[in-house]
Amino acid sequence: MSEENATLTNISGAIEAILYAAGHPIAYEKLSEVLGLSVGDVKSIVEAMSKEYNSKKSTRGILLLMYPDSCQFSTKEEYMPYIREALGIKRGGNLSNSTMEALAVVAYNQPVTRSYVDSVRGVDSSYAMTSLIDKNLIACCGRLDAPGRPMLYATTEKFLRVFGLNSLDELPQCEFTPPAESDEEGANIGLVGEVGMMLPPISNENSSEETKEDQINE
Repeated sequence: MSEENATLTNISGAIEAILYAAGHPIAYEKLSEVLGLSVGDVKSIVEAMSKEYNSKKSTRGILLLMYPDSCQFSTKEEYMPYIREALGIKRGGNLSNSTMEALAVVAYNQPVTRSYVDSVRGVDSSYAMTSLIDKNLIACCGRLDAPGRPMLYATTEKFLRVFGLNSLDELPQCEFTPPAESDEEGANIGLVGEVGMMLPPISNENSSEETKEDQINE
């Protein structure tokens, strides 16, 4: 640790500056190395900062999102129109209904196989799943211990970031019950669509460069 770091007193200000300059998640471990603090101390400081940034009374235009191993700034969803106009973003942050349905099934039931998503939606979900994988909103997390060992899919950290969530525990409550195997094909498409609409609005990310290049376009 350098002498400059050793005499640093405004730790919160340093963390704020690092996260603002980065524009993407920074690991607590990296922050601890830079600031000469333990990972636990860094998490405690970030947690205290997040309560201030994320308070409903806060007039700031950004949130401080905390993930299991990292944290980052994110712009608030209500300021999206201003951000798009200021940065010249014509379109972005939208998923088709079918892709949102598939994402909802994965998010609320993970880990799941692609055939499970097909059975819940009642239609082939190959395109939707491929689109979500390409966008890094879901990823393979293992294989099911069953004949053929099909791949299992789960949401990613980018999913949390894009939807402005700190963890999956913040997903809206859902009473959706997956259909039985004997259900008529396609009988639950409407219900799944309603579940998809329960996902929170897609959130902007704070870095202007990343906001332009990392939009969730179909």
